[in-house]
Amino acid sequence: MRTVASELERALGNILNETISLTAAGRTDSGVHATGQVISFSTERAFPFDRLAVAMNSVLPDDICVREAQIVEPSFSARFSALERTYVYVVLNRDPPSALLRRYAHHVRGALDLDRLRAAAELLIGTHGFSSFCGSLPENGTTVRTITRIAARRLGELMVLCFRADGFLHRMVRTMTGTLLEVAALRREPESVREILAACDRQKAGPTAPACGLYLAGVRYPDFDSYGAPPICVGGSLTTSRDSM
Repeated sequence: MRTVASELERALGNILNETISLTAAGRTDSGVHATGQVISFSTERAFPFDRLAVAMNSVLPDDICVREAQIVEPSFSARFSALERTYVYVVLNRDPPSALLRRYAHHVRGALDLDRLRAAAELLIGTHGFSSFCGSLPENGTTVRTITRIAARRLGELMVLCFRADGFLHRMVRTMTGTLLEVAALRREPESVREILAACDRQKAGPTAPACGLYLAGVRYPDFDSYGAPPICVGGSLTTSRDSM
């Protein structure tokens, strides 16, 4: 199966004339987008790395591009050096669907109560065991994560959710989104989030929201933040600062 990682490794291999194995800040399911993905790799080859992004974009397929590249310390890992990750989920909230936006936003008909969604989201913030919101439990390690921020706002017909945490479990953002949308649609109460967290049972949470609306928007490191607003959200304060959410 064609993957973003394999295309990047192929491009790097062609440019550097060696086999490259990269590390990514996070994995994304098929159909999920990324505007702030970070990768790291090691090479012994000499290369003008200030030109690496240009070189890679000249050989990558049209659906993948590199924003920038820089040399880092040998100990740096795109995955393990990360302090925080930011995901954005975009909902098109109107009656008719959009043929143009169907790959980039989850279409939801009917009214959504933003205040109810925010009240439920507030209960997810903090350090919790998130096994109820996990698609496949990790083979090793804990399901405890710390969410530092969940924000929601409307941009015209779009409802945009922003999630920040020290890490996320498999399909955690999509499951939280599906649950919050049920609250916003009056199908469950905001307080039910407490019961879902305590149950540690995936069956208690809402449906997994479709992949099309999800974006890995940024990864924060001690001296670098890769955040980039999804193009669909261009407008208002979303494009000016990751803290605007």
